[in-house]
Order: sequence, then structure tokens, then C-alpha cells
Amino acid sequence: MTLLDSAVWGGKLYSDGWQESASGHPVVEPATGAQLGTVGLATEKDAHRAAARAAEAQRAWAATSPQARAAVLRRAGELFNEHAAEIEDWLVREAGSVRAKAGFEVQLAVGECFECASLPTHPQGEVLTTEEARWSLARRRPAGVVSVIAPFNFPLILGLRSVAPALALGNAVLLKPDPRTTVTGGVVIARIFEEAGLPAGVLHLLPGDGAVGQAVVEAPEVRVISFTGSTPVGRAIGERAGRLLKRAHLELGGNNALVVLPGADVQKAASAGAFGSYLHQGQICMTTGRHIVHESLVEEYTAVLAAKARALPVGDPAREDVALGPIIDRRQLERVHGIVTESVAAGATLAAGGEISGACYRATVLSDVTTDMPAWREEVFGPVAPVIGFSTLEEAARIVDDCEFGLSVGILGDVGTAMKLADRIESGKVHINEQTVADEPNAPFGGVKASGTGSRFGGAAANVEAFTETQWVTVRPDIADYPF
Repeated sequence: MTLLDSAVWGGKLYSDGWQESASGHPVVEPATGAQLGTVGLATEKDAHRAAARAAEAQRAWAATSPQARAAVLRRAGELFNEHAAEIEDWLVREAGSVRAKAGFEVQLAVGECFECASLPTHPQGEVLTTEEARWSLARRRPAGVVSVIAPFNFPLILGLRSVAPALALGNAVLLKPDPRTTVTGGVVIARIFEEAGLPAGVLHLLPGDGAVGQAVVEAPEVRVISFTGSTPVGRAIGERAGRLLKRAHLELGGNNALVVLPGADVQKAASAGAFGSYLHQGQICMTTGRHIVHESLVEEYTAVLAAKARALPVGDPAREDVALGPIIDRRQLERVHGIVTESVAAGATLAAGGEISGACYRATVLSDVTTDMPAWREEVFGPVAPVIGFSTLEEAARIVDDCEFGLSVGILGDVGTAMKLADRIESGKVHINEQTVADEPNAPFGGVKASGTGSRFGGAAANVEAFTETQWVTVRPDIADYPF
């Protein structure tokens, strides 16, 4: 039996072991429409039952020794390595990932587990000064039950980057993956931790619709919600969490800018821009959605980028060696094409692409773009690269910041000039002489403005802040004297 043998998970939920669910959801291959299996769907009742069980199991898990918790995380990392090929195959078929992206995602999962294995023994507080004759301490305690709601695009790592640190720090987790990628965003994680020795009841897999999402937010046992997804849904979750006095860590949309400075190597810059815009068909929150190029280079840059776009093959990554795989579903495919055609109708020039090819969208370049066009203003979530020119550094900074989002910015060219620009812009991440897509398990990750609530993922500091509560503790050698 393999790790992902459907006999284990088909039509089932992972909640105190694999349990039959009341209904199922087809696992569909976006490239072909073929059904790959059936996953179980949770109900609101399932979610509330899981939350109560998680709260019970969390107490024992939090009391487990740090080294024992660390051992589970290390073993999970080893299992991701051992089963990498099988997991990659599922990422290719279920999520439409090209092979290189699938391999990168699995290795991120390995690194995430190994990085989080250090959290149980990370310092969990500090000694405070005090005016009294006592010791005064601030210690970190597990938050309790954490709900993780993850999207379809990088389904494995965008769920695991919250699940792994939350578990490492002694919490229990309710995981709700996107129904379109429940195997790679949920079943894989549940099976890995099951095999790694995580006690029953500590992790629950709850795929489902919006009602299930609402339940994992509102269940009284849940203290922290970690959500990655669209800004409108994130706003709704944040509002609901605020009303219930719960913490919500929100990593939302992005319309990220790549700035090409005067004097930059155009060939290298266009290569970086193509990677940033076309990796995983542009279905990444950090995708390069806006190319801001100095007026001395903009014509050449657009021509080189368009040539690269035209040369990128599209197709079924499970059966062909392609650079771009399918868009996740027909609705999103038509949305991407609609944004392109609306922008062309508004005056943009189609320098490359702009075509639907089966379940795929060809790498697209738009020139003669203005800042009020849909392809510039909206997060396209597809392989579309609109290009605009600038003349001064002040103008570049203004164009970068004239956006509701603030997730990631890349700046290509002279480092000194790039540093000056970086100091003027609002963004959760700035990458000099790199494009906008980057992630490492030990680095803080998050955005500002409509991109979320800041860096709440990655690195010990962010993870400890995200998934623990601070408790003040004082200790006296004897009972204090009081005036009553």
C-alpha cells in the first residue's frame, strides 16, 4: 500500500482516524477533466465535533515533551522526502503543477517540517524586570485549537506552513483545504502526520463548503484562524473573528510589481519577469502582476518578454514536458481571458498570448497599458504580464504604491538605486535583483494593506507569535503581605 492509496482515504474524513463521510466530492484533474478519486466532505456538525475532540486531545499533546513533539516533525520531514515522487505526481495531476513546481513544493514541505522541529525547544518566554520582591516572567503557551484554511494554488505548502508550526508548538489543528485540491492540500498532510506518529485527535481534516469554513472559524474551541486566500474572503473571516475575539492571521491577495531600473540587463530582467509572471500559470499570490520598466528599456524589454512568452509550451504536465499547465478550472480560465480581452478593448496591445488552449492559457504580454485597465488594477491569477513605463524613481515609487495590495516587490538593476526605491514603497517583501516569487521556511512571510495582516508565517519569531499566547507569571518566596 502506498502513502496515498485511495483505499485509505477515499470518501473519508481524517478525524480520530479515517472515518466514513456522509457525502463525497470528486477529485478532478484540471488538465483533462478526468476523475482521480473521491474525497469525503465534512458537514458543520463534523466540524464542531472535531473542534471539541481537538480541544480534548490538545491538552495531552501540549503536555508531551518538547523532544517528542520535535521527533514527530522530523519524521514528517523524512516522510515527505521518502514519498516525494508520489506526492509530486498528485500535485501534477490534481493541482495542474508542472513537474518542477511540484518538486519545489515538496522540498518546501520537507524544509518546513525540519525548521518547525526546532520550535518545541525554542525559548518560550523571557524574564521581566519588576519593582516587587519576586520573579516576573512572560511565558508562551499554546493557543489551543487552530483552524487552518488553505487555497488550491500551492495546496501542500500553504496548508503545511501553518499546520506544522501550530502542531510543533503544542496546538491541535482543524485543516480545511480547498475542495479542488483536497488530496494534495489535506490528505497528504494527514497521512504524513499519521505515519509520523502524531496522536489521534490532534489533527482533523475537514474539506467542505463555506458553511464548514464558517464552522471552523466560529467553533468556540478555536482560538486562532490561519487563512490564506482571496482578500474578500479574508475580510469576511477577519470581521467574524474580530466579533468573536479570536485572532485571525490573514495572507491574502497580491498584485505584485517588478521594477526594471535604467541600465538593467534586459535579457536577464525579462527572464526574471517571465518566471515571476508565468510560474504555475500565474496562480500564485506573489506572481509578478505588474511590470514597471524604465522608459529607456521598456520597448526592448517588452519585445524580449513577448518572445519568451511565445516560446513557452502549454499543456498537460502529466503527459507533456510543458512550462505552463492548466488553469485550475474553467471559471477561472474564462475570468483570466475576460480580463485580457477587456484590457485590449480598452487600448492595450497584445504583444503575446491572449489565447485559451484547451484547459490552459498561453503566456501573455500586454503593452500600451494604462493604470486603469483591468489587467493592471486586478489580481489576474493567470499568466498575464502587463508592462508600463516610468521616467523617474519618484514616478516608479508612485506606480508601485498605487495599488490596494502590498505583498511582494522585485527591483532589478543598480543596487544603490534599488535600495532608495525600496525605502519608499509599502510591501511585505522586497527582493532586489530577484523577481517577486520567493519563499523559505525560516523567513517571515506576509503582506500589508489588502494583502493581509503582516508577516504571520515563517521563521521562529513569526510562528511563535502566531500560534501561542503570552502568559504573565510571578513567583514570590513567601506569601506577600497585604493591607486587608
